[in-house]
Amino acid sequence: MSAAADAGPAELSAAERVRSVLARAVSLSLTTPARSYDLLGMHAVDPKGRLTLHPPADGPLAAQVATAPRGSLATLLEFTDVAATAVRDRVRARVTVSGWLTPEGRGRPGGRLRLDTARVTLRTTAGTLDVGLDEVALAEPDPLAVEEAALLTHLADAHGDMVAELVVRAGSRLPTGVLRTAPLALDRHGITLRCEYRRGHCDLRFPFPATVRDPADAGEQIRRLLTAPARCARRHPPSARSRSTG
Repeated sequence: MSAAADAGPAELSAAERVRSVLARAVSLSLTTPARSYDLLGMHAVDPKGRLTLHPPADGPLAAQVATAPRGSLATLLEFTDVAATAVRDRVRARVTVSGWLTPEGRGRPGGRLRLDTARVTLRTTAGTLDVGLDEVALAEPDPLAVEEAALLTHLADAHGDMVAELVVRAGSRLPTGVLRTAPLALDRHGITLRCEYRRGHCDLRFPFPATVRDPADAGEQIRRLLTAPARCARRHPPSARSRSTG
């Protein structure tokens, strides 16, 4: 059995993916029956994945919640997970959370708004999946989630040689005619590269020899990949958009 096989699953679960998106998100889109909002730096996520909002106390959202029937407002929140590197089709996932906003601590001016979640949906290039609320509560964000953007941009800007070596090791898994390759995603189980060619793109997934414990360990695991068997790379099938000829 290979080291990669010993490391366990090579992908995050859907619930872990949701928690990771929530952990690194700094903004969200919010829709109520009356209007839509784009909120920047106005939400928090607790250790169980529960969401609270802290919009301006004198703003329209707080007023909507305050005047909502039965004290709660039907709400849909959308978090968009965008790749940190400049690649094609940078949206990697969307997490939609629906439920009801309720004042946290009634009667307190400027108090936070609690979201009582009813449904969580994860959308990726692989499809759309409803994720159980219990699964989300029990899952934890990936240990690299918050630092992923900095790690990926550092890898792209300062270690292009390592990216190039990984591409070479992909061998026959790499489609012909590739014009550019850049790191797309990084988690405790592995790194994904996006390979762009004239008429689309595909992704190459490299599972790590061992699970990454923290951001400081990520570089070591990437270096270990460069001495691991070349068969560790897996090509993800291109999406419909990747196959387009636009």
